[in-house]
Amino acid sequence: MKFHSIVFTFSLVLSSLALSIPWVSDHMVQHLFADPSISKGPDVDLVGLHKHLVSIKSLSGYEQEVVSWLADYLASRGLTVELNKVEDETERYNLYAYLGTTRNTKVVLTSHLDTVPPYLPYKVEEGGYIFGRGSCDAKGSVAAQVIAFLNLLEEGSIKEGDVSLLYVVGEEIGGDGMRTASKTLGAKWDTAIFGEPTENKLAIGHKGIALFDLKITGKSCHSGYPELGIDADAMLVQILHKLLFETSWPVSDLLGNSTVNAGQINGGVAANVISSEAHAKVLIRVAKDIDAVEKLIYEAIAPFEEYTDITFHSKEDATFLDYKVEGFENYIAAYSTDVPFLVTGSNLTRYLYGPGSIMVAHGPDEMVKVSDLQDSVDGYKRLVSVSL
Repeated sequence: MKFHSIVFTFSLVLSSLALSIPWVSDHMVQHLFADPSISKGPDVDLVGLHKHLVSIKSLSGYEQEVVSWLADYLASRGLTVELNKVEDETERYNLYAYLGTTRNTKVVLTSHLDTVPPYLPYKVEEGGYIFGRGSCDAKGSVAAQVIAFLNLLEEGSIKEGDVSLLYVVGEEIGGDGMRTASKTLGAKWDTAIFGEPTENKLAIGHKGIALFDLKITGKSCHSGYPELGIDADAMLVQILHKLLFETSWPVSDLLGNSTVNAGQINGGVAANVISSEAHAKVLIRVAKDIDAVEKLIYEAIAPFEEYTDITFHSKEDATFLDYKVEGFENYIAAYSTDVPFLVTGSNLTRYLYGPGSIMVAHGPDEMVKVSDLQDSVDGYKRLVSVSL
């Protein structure tokens, strides 16, 4: 078995302790700690932990500062912490933490540490509202999960081998963190409790995704003589019109309609020049049947096939979850997550739950209520308890 991880626990000489673990190679050990004065001081409560996490800028692809800080925080509380290197050319790491030396646990609490741009600073407003990028998506879940874990430990409700923590990077840009964890972490669990903003309800399922780029190549000429050229812009407009307004996409009785967003469009060089190249980035929220969705995409581009290049970045079908737990309301998510990327080779029970609303995530007023954070701690504790 091959592990791509750095392991450390809180000790006087952290790096030497990591080197003492036989399956950690010398070249894997690096000093990745954040400011020790933060995490080695008095215990940080829920709101304090949440403030630290949200205050650290961690846009997708640039997450290491928050990963380092949280690793140091968890190690200072006696957990064994591994940094699991993402499979790319950058120094980016997932974080995996557990009690003692037992890597395989019955339950894993997991969420993501990256956020979408732009960074929004942390602030608190009257009425118990906390604003800032990642305040609900998904650092609210991270903070609540960590505090739930520490509370259960202090109460004597969990022991070594019961619960672990997995916090990944890159969820907002295709899930490279969770994909890496599945391939290289080498840990197994019976139940995974994923943290995302679900209004503290258990999600029944969420939509899949088809994310792709379109590149149309034509031939430029003087716009006064369009018959001499091949208009890339005109072809792209027709393809997008077909995708947006003329295609009947699959509908799910449970998850509703599949939806299409042409989020980025560009082409041409000037109004008096027939365009030689045009581009679009399209995202389809797939309610069901990713194969049917892909077929419909190709039907839309078929009239211009010889001029069109299509590149898929993600193709995932709708995901259905475990949700029948007494005392929890249910929720249907129109967004997608990295839940389907956590593959363990066994029948994994999967819950999706967390504080905050997706309606404000990714927006200029992203926020979470303190009371929702507090309620979610209790929710995570109850989900862990029913899973043990």
